[in-house]
Parts: sequence; structure tokens; C-alpha cells
Amino acid sequence: MTVAGMSGVSKRYGDFVALDDVSLGFTENRIHGLLGRNGAGKTTIMQILTGQNFETSGNVEVFGEHPYENARVLRDVCFIKESQKYPDMFAVHHALTAASLVYENWDGELAEELVEEFALPLKRRIRKLSRGQMSTVGIIIGLASRAPLTFFDEPYLGLDAVARHRFYDRLLADYAEHPRTIVLSTHLIDEISDLVEHVTLVEKGRVLLDEDTDELRAGTATVTGPARAVEEFAANHTELHREQLGGLLRVTLSGALPERSPEDLHVEPVSLQQLVVRTTRQATGEQFVGATNEKETHS
Repeated sequence: MTVAGMSGVSKRYGDFVALDDVSLGFTENRIHGLLGRNGAGKTTIMQILTGQNFETSGNVEVFGEHPYENARVLRDVCFIKESQKYPDMFAVHHALTAASLVYENWDGELAEELVEEFALPLKRRIRKLSRGQMSTVGIIIGLASRAPLTFFDEPYLGLDAVARHRFYDRLLADYAEHPRTIVLSTHLIDEISDLVEHVTLVEKGRVLLDEDTDELRAGTATVTGPARAVEEFAANHTELHREQLGGLLRVTLSGALPERSPEDLHVEPVSLQQLVVRTTRQATGEQFVGATNEKETHS
């Protein structure tokens, strides 16, 4: 069942088109990845679905109703933003107390465990926290809220790798015990690739991909071998990327691939990071020159 979605939605600010005929849906009790480069339209999508913005045209539904100024819908939605704002006088414990009053499914014990695990100073004013500590406040609220629909928009800025993976582990464990719809929007695609069950990729206000992660991976592969053999193999497939060195050719293909390939070709799976980067480049017509290093590309 789709708990939040939009159909044919556009959002314009004067002459600027932030979203252009976007249709997508986030289904019940799944972890979704909402991916795309900076300015692709991800935050606008989340703002519209959480009632913090409204569409110029199209249809929007969250729990069967339009979310804008709809208290019935928004009480079941938690949106943890990249730069979450709190009142200047709030200490950490004030933010957690306020959240406990807003979210019906709030788990105070989980919040206390996370405060201790992340070593968060409860009495310190939020405006005096480090960037990583501020991100931790949002992570704790997002997890402890147990909201039926929870959005995390780059929630871990300033956190080191150990703290980020602690968050992933906690999210997955709590999701297993208390399933709900979780949407992760991040540039750290490799880190969440084992978490997300469905991928929505946005570029320049349009949806490029909206598929289950397993199906995406099954329908994409990188083929390496003698150039002529690779060209013949790739003839009936969509090419996302290619690199050539002398007589050796390496291409990334999408589409149904045969179960067996010629012995002189090497076929390997494509990571979610590579798939996102190469799909985006293929859609925008960007040319790739030089050695591949997708991990340095924001997607």
C-alpha cells in the first residue's frame, strides 16, 4: 500500500521549475532511498509530502489525504531535515520533551538509550552543540518518534563514519521490530545501499528511476572484454557508461541480460552508487573522460 505519493506534480517558482511532472510513491513498511544530486528536487518533494510546501499542479496524497495544513496526516509524519531549527533557548532535553508531546508512538526508553549511546549532553543548549551533535538530536527524534512515515534528509552531517554506521545499525534494528515507512535522502549512497529496498532517483526535477533495489541490480551489469566481443554483446541493451583502453572495452548495461555470456567476457554486478551516477550521466548526456571515480561524485 502506498502511504505517500504524488502524481503529475510540478512545482514552479516564477520561471524556475523545481519539479516537472513528478510521479512517485513510498509504500508501507519499507525503507526507501530518495537520491539525486544537489538541486535535483529531493527536498522539494519531501517538503510537499510533509505539508511544508505545496504543489503548483498535480495530485498529492499522504495516508489518503492532502498533507498541507492537515493535522490528522502530519501527526503521523516525522521530517528530520539537514539543517533542523530549534528555539534558541532549547537545550537537548527540551527538544526531546517537545518531540514526545508531538509523536503518539514516541519511545522514551529508546530516546534515553540513544542519548547515552551517542554521548549527547542533555542539558547543553542546542545552539552550542557541534554540527555532529546537532545531527544526533535529529537522529534520536527520528528514530524514537516511530512515526508511520519518517523522512531523513541528510541527517548525519558532521558525524564520523563510526557514528553514521551506529545510526544505520540502530535504524535497521528498530525498523525490524517496528516496521514503518522510512525515506532516506543522502549522498552517501554506498553506506545505505544495503538498507534501502526501493530507489527513487531524481535529476533536474524529474524522476529517472523508481524501482526496487534488487530489480535494479539484477537488470544492470558491467561487461569487460575484447572491444568487438563487448560491442556485439551490448548491441541490444541500453548503455549507461563505457571506458576503453586499447583493445579492451568496459561498458555498463541495463536491460535483461542473458544468463550466460561468452567465455571471453567478464560480467560483474554494478553497485548502487555506480548505477545512480551512471544513470544520471546517461540521462543528462554528460561525457565521461578519464578513470572512473564515482565515489567523488555527489549523486
